[in-house]
Amino acid sequence: MAVLTASEPEATRSAATPWRNRAVDALIALLLPAALLLLWWTASDRGWLAEQILPHPIYVYQTLRDMIASGDLFYHIGVSLQRVLIGFCIGAGFGLVLGIAMGLSERVEDYVKPLFLAFAQIPTLGWIPLLMLLVGIGETLKIIVITKGALVPMTLNTFAGIRNVSPRYLEVARALRFSRWQTLRLVILPASIPFVFTGIRYGLTHAWTSLVGVELLASSEGLGYLLVWGRQMFWLDTVIIAMLAIGLIGFIMDGGLNRTERLIQRWKRNDI
Repeated sequence: MAVLTASEPEATRSAATPWRNRAVDALIALLLPAALLLLWWTASDRGWLAEQILPHPIYVYQTLRDMIASGDLFYHIGVSLQRVLIGFCIGAGFGLVLGIAMGLSERVEDYVKPLFLAFAQIPTLGWIPLLMLLVGIGETLKIIVITKGALVPMTLNTFAGIRNVSPRYLEVARALRFSRWQTLRLVILPASIPFVFTGIRYGLTHAWTSLVGVELLASSEGLGYLLVWGRQMFWLDTVIIAMLAIGLIGFIMDGGLNRTERLIQRWKRNDI
């Protein structure tokens, strides 16, 4: 009994340590934003910059409160998220299929990969002038641009994941006399999940940045439109709010996918 009693505080401390580390990391991460906010507040109070260039944080907060109360901010956020969801699903789906095809077949790789790499080297926003001539400036343009942003990282990471499957797994599949479909379903795809999920993560990030870019150039609603409209009307508070919303939503999406990726990859770490 003495041994159990003595070990209980140690177990409690070891269990509390991760939470303490997370709390310390969170506080450290907040230091820079807090310092920037303090600098912004000081610059506004002392008039280092004109209010037309850098509005006071209180004024930005009041505008944010009004936009939330009226529903305008959530409306534009909803429009942007809907576009990203549609374009990302299309791009990620095609990317998954194309990456699997190139990873499984050297012939498909020889025919498709050189052209695909050339296609990938052109920045997503570089396609907008040509697409405007082909499909106009409506929703189709935005979906195509977002789709391209998600397609490239998803394809390349899926391809890399399949090609990096351990030969030992394939030897086991051959020893068990798996069919090609069984090998793909039970061996190749599960082993390549970490790479595929990395493609999902970076694909969503590229889709989000592509959305903002195309909304800056051709849109009448969405967060990118808020940026342009605020700049044209010299409503710098609106511009700052749109920037904060874009950054916060992107941070939440990437953080959520990063956490999910860690949970999915636990089996790999345990296997090692």
